[in-house]
Amino acid sequence: MARLIYTTNVSLDGFIEDPDGGFDFLPTGDDVFAAHTELMESIGTLVYGRRLYERMSVWETDPSFAGRSPALAAFAAAFSDTDKVVHSTTLTGAPTARTRIERGFDPAAVRRQKDAAERDLLVGGADLAGQALRAGLVDEVQLYIAPVSVGGGKPGLPTGIRLELQLLDERRFDNGVVLLRYRPRVA
Repeated sequence: MARLIYTTNVSLDGFIEDPDGGFDFLPTGDDVFAAHTELMESIGTLVYGRRLYERMSVWETDPSFAGRSPALAAFAAAFSDTDKVVHSTTLTGAPTARTRIERGFDPAAVRRQKDAAERDLLVGGADLAGQALRAGLVDEVQLYIAPVSVGGGKPGLPTGIRLELQLLDERRFDNGVVLLRYRPRVA
């Protein structure tokens, strides 16, 4: 059985977007992209919400991203080589290969997908990840914490649910980002 991993970049105060919907506060660096690439290469399927999928699809549809550095090229290749399932009621088509659209989030279907998969799945998009966390489907939470506080915005973890988290590992990057890996338990 494969694991379902939720990974996201957040500000120190826990937001994936600032109050204006921006995420340019998230620092980048080749070592951070290398860590994301290492995870992406181990993943069999990306399970995304529409908004995150639309943001991430440029890694496959815009070659200029891959041309910026070898680390970004490796990430773009890993993204392109991974199956994608996008949960959306509004998306009418997918500009990326290896992509299928699901009209709703069905926890039982995701559980069956986990049971049948040989490689781990990665859930992305805070809203979709929140649904997966509430359903008890997420086996690991990975938070890349940026050394900046934005004072509000869209939270990286769901509200209205208490999560007990067991620390599995931590990693520091040269740009001040810290990766924290947790095993969740819904309380």
